[in-house]
Amino acid sequence: MNNLTSQQPLADDDFARLAGFLDSIGDAAMNIETLDGYFVALICGPDIVLPSEYLPQIWGEDFSFESDGQVTEIIELLMRHWNTISVELRQTLHEPNVYLPVLLERDDGVAPANDWAHGFMRGVQMRPASWGELIHDEDHGGPMIPIMMLHHEHNPDPQMRPPQIPAEKREELLKTMIAGLTHIYRYFEPHRRALAQIPARLPMRREEPKVGRNEPCPCGSGRKHKHCCMASSPTFH
Repeated sequence: MNNLTSQQPLADDDFARLAGFLDSIGDAAMNIETLDGYFVALICGPDIVLPSEYLPQIWGEDFSFESDGQVTEIIELLMRHWNTISVELRQTLHEPNVYLPVLLERDDGVAPANDWAHGFMRGVQMRPASWGELIHDEDHGGPMIPIMMLHHEHNPDPQMRPPQIPAEKREELLKTMIAGLTHIYRYFEPHRRALAQIPARLPMRREEPKVGRNEPCPCGSGRKHKHCCMASSPTFH
């Protein structure tokens, strides 16, 4: 993939190919909406997460590609979408711009956005300790609230579920979420910039402490880890 190709946003048929590939794997893989939220969190976050770490989470640990050609095609589509998100979020630092997430609509035209929020929180869980700084920041943590509301909307535990989101309120919640992505990206920009200035010859260690089953969940819910994010996605802490 040359540099020019890597900067081209995905066209409708590209999205269809990528979505079809993910759907063909089954429940082990993210869908296209979950993938978008996952990428946004990884790009907004304070730490570098290497492709070797985050890519297997997209299609599941047990998946095997059919051919080298399929690998090349899918990685190209993924990297093009990653670059599009990165460019559009970077623009928010200098101009009034927002990133419009990929949200799938139901037959009634409503975009629930739960899968997008699940994807975002899976990205957060790649570096939970670093994200805790924002989640627990009383002055700047507000943009995380709509994402976590959508993430926990259908949680089996009623104590984890937010108040019911009426249909007429969902669109407003999504607008708040989209606007908040700009603030999340800005919040961690100084940290990302500092990482980028570290000389390449110096090894960077980013060892995250393992979260115990009975410790507070890093997502900020206040519940034990085993009863919160660990229960729904046990491989990401």
